[in-house]
Amino acid sequence: MDNFQIVYSGWDPEEQKLREALCTLGNGYIATRGAAEESKDSKNNYPGTYLAGGYNRAKSNIADKEIENEDLVNFPNWLYLNFRPESGSWLNLDECEVQDYQQVLDMESGILSRSFVIEDSEGRKSKIESRRLVSMRDMHNAALEWILTPLNWSGSIEIVSELDGNITNNGVERYRDLESRHLDVLSTQELKDGISLTVQTNQTQLVMAQAARTTLFDGNHKLEVDTKTISNKKSIAQHFFLNAKEGISVRAEKIVSIYTSRDKAISEPSLEASENIAFAPLFDQLLKRHRQAWNRLWKQADIQLDNGAKTQRLARLHVFHILQTASPNSVGLDIGIPARGWHGEAYRGHIFWDELFITPFYNLRFPDIAKSLLMYRYYRLEKARHAAKEAGLRGALYPWQSGSNGREESQKIHLNPQSGNWLPDHTYLQYHVNAAIAYNIWNYYKATGDHEFLSCFGAEIFLSIASFWGSKAEFDTDKGRYVFLQVVGPDEYHTSYPDSDQQGLNNNAYTNVFAAWVLQMALDILDLLENPTAERLLQRLEIDEDELLLWKDIGTKIYLPFLDGEVISQFEGYEDLEEFPWEEYRKKYDNIQ
Repeated sequence: MDNFQIVYSGWDPEEQKLREALCTLGNGYIATRGAAEESKDSKNNYPGTYLAGGYNRAKSNIADKEIENEDLVNFPNWLYLNFRPESGSWLNLDECEVQDYQQVLDMESGILSRSFVIEDSEGRKSKIESRRLVSMRDMHNAALEWILTPLNWSGSIEIVSELDGNITNNGVERYRDLESRHLDVLSTQELKDGISLTVQTNQTQLVMAQAARTTLFDGNHKLEVDTKTISNKKSIAQHFFLNAKEGISVRAEKIVSIYTSRDKAISEPSLEASENIAFAPLFDQLLKRHRQAWNRLWKQADIQLDNGAKTQRLARLHVFHILQTASPNSVGLDIGIPARGWHGEAYRGHIFWDELFITPFYNLRFPDIAKSLLMYRYYRLEKARHAAKEAGLRGALYPWQSGSNGREESQKIHLNPQSGNWLPDHTYLQYHVNAAIAYNIWNYYKATGDHEFLSCFGAEIFLSIASFWGSKAEFDTDKGRYVFLQVVGPDEYHTSYPDSDQQGLNNNAYTNVFAAWVLQMALDILDLLENPTAERLLQRLEIDEDELLLWKDIGTKIYLPFLDGEVISQFEGYEDLEEFPWEEYRKKYDNIQ
């Protein structure tokens, strides 16, 4: 098997949503899940198209409380392409016999292919072959090629190509009781060369326009067929009517253009999408340019391993999805790295601390992308300063979950579906996200030597974070050390002490060590700056000599809890915790998660 390919053989409806996520195609600007072209939201299928940084807020009334969440929005489904023979039903793999099903994710060229044979209730067998791409070269274009071959029948058929705006955020089961309507359809339009659909998010007022040009071919010969355009308040579709012959293939090309109001150097999204689709090349030319772009990326990004084909494939799968989340197309887009990529709605598409694990890869291969990801944090520095002030502290406090504008998106309470009770959630106290951002800045500088970035942007973030840690530290006279109280470490299962009203924990070892490093490194960064630059920055941040001396003192006198004087304890009091009552919970609940 090719070590650049993920191959699925056989149609397995229960595995479809997992396959959809793993077969997502993206280019750092948009991403589309690997859903079947002919499917809509159903038990086994969930089409999803997501814009990098495309968020919207909505309020929900749950158990007598009003909750506001910000979500990564599922935008209109551009994929939909389907057919039916005369007097037959629209293709639905859940309702017909599926034979020889194969789905291939070609990571080397960023192509998702499907091939299968279906037999309907009338005994008609048809072969479907498809290829799709989200262009890495032409970031506003996506394309789909569909080949239909009647194997044992002839007759009239209808093919439909749709832009579907009747979309809600419905991809995560535990969010389904929350408000999921984020889109208002502004317009549908029939174009000279196709159709267009324009939507707007109902809170952020973000506009997305999609235009599609669908063309039918007999080989390389364009077919002139009867066409009918049907639109309603939520979607617009072109219907094509033609005669199919046994053994003769009909090829459909669907070229799509996507623009949004976040884009630079445009007039208006629907105008740009319509103009783009009028001049967009055919599928093969888009595919050629797309492959060339991926080839250039792999030359810089590939990690070659010697310990087995499976391991090599998995390593490339990770690299592939990282590059689909943040690519050269992402530079300057004001986006971060979401915990699950732009591949779905889990974690609401929020930005956590995941760049800690991702930026080392970008630093050495694509430093311009790494810098752009750090600028996402710089643009939200003022919001982080406000959060620190709200907590009664100095400097900058970045949120555990960040979205559009950098406010804290973590929920403070959650509804327990088993008991119906509202429970506090202290995970927003994971202040180590602050240290991770500082760490990313330093590693970027070490890898690139980008002194201009450090002087203009990075040092200001770093010193603001150090100022936070300096004000958060408290001196414990009994210990003779500085302590950090009421925090949550990377272990999200421990967020408070049993039978205590205190939020968070004391002296999480990971947090304390990381904070000490930040305070010490901040002084080193000051030494790297030219004297006038350092003086102006300290004056702007209102950091005086006494505060710098405090940083030095804290950085060398942090308290760490030890177990029996030898092993670092996860946090103070960890060794006093009782073992979890596993058997009691297994008897009480069907699923102890």
